[in-house]
Amino acid sequence: MSLRLLALLAFVSPLCAADAPATLLAQPDTEIFSDKLTKETPATTQWKIAKGKWERNADGVRVEELPEDKHGAAGRVTTKLQDFVAAFEFRLDGAKSISLSINDAKEHVARVLITPTALRVQKDDHDHDGPDKSVIFLHQAQAFEAGTWHSVVFEMVGDTMVATIDGKISGFGRDELFKAEKANPGFTCGGQSATFRNFVIWSAKAEPKASWKDASVKIAEAMAAAPKPAAPAAKGKGKGKAKAAK
Repeated sequence: MSLRLLALLAFVSPLCAADAPATLLAQPDTEIFSDKLTKETPATTQWKIAKGKWERNADGVRVEELPEDKHGAAGRVTTKLQDFVAAFEFRLDGAKSISLSINDAKEHVARVLITPTALRVQKDDHDHDGPDKSVIFLHQAQAFEAGTWHSVVFEMVGDTMVATIDGKISGFGRDELFKAEKANPGFTCGGQSATFRNFVIWSAKAEPKASWKDASVKIAEAMAAAPKPAAPAAKGKGKGKAKAAK
């Protein structure tokens, strides 16, 4: 991790909205959704659980994929978004992957995805059958040990998104798709299981922070130097011969 990026993040302070997290891009404005995700705070009607098992406990909501679903666990908050900041905490408890996923009215838009060994920040495939494709802005090797809490801050202003993990690692990217109205932010979980807590969303001002231009240069440098995840192991074929995975 770049020492310059660490220094930059160390001195970022929250703006505007009370209790909003430190941000790099967005200027938080008004809190529009908040859920501690514990059993003391029952789910509101805004939550729509599509797949998986969701159980609220004292320390957060435990989520796991159900084999019979043949699909990762997924739950979303029915709210519309334009420029915004979202923050939450997660803990991997054996899950293969988790994500915060942002949609528009019909399709996937963007996400930050985390596995036990890596994180990914990306624009999603918006039409499935083409011609649009997903674009990975950052795919970094990073260990996330089971049983350890981590924080995520996800920002989107105009055509730019940035995700920051634990206040130390950031990835960002730009796409015209991000300018459109967003909707239905939510969590996914592959495997068994993960726990989420303290999910809050704020609206944000339409213009980025004045410091974003300089911050983006430093983040881009750190992204370029980030350790890459290991390539998938080659699979044997024929008489012991290996062929690289495509």
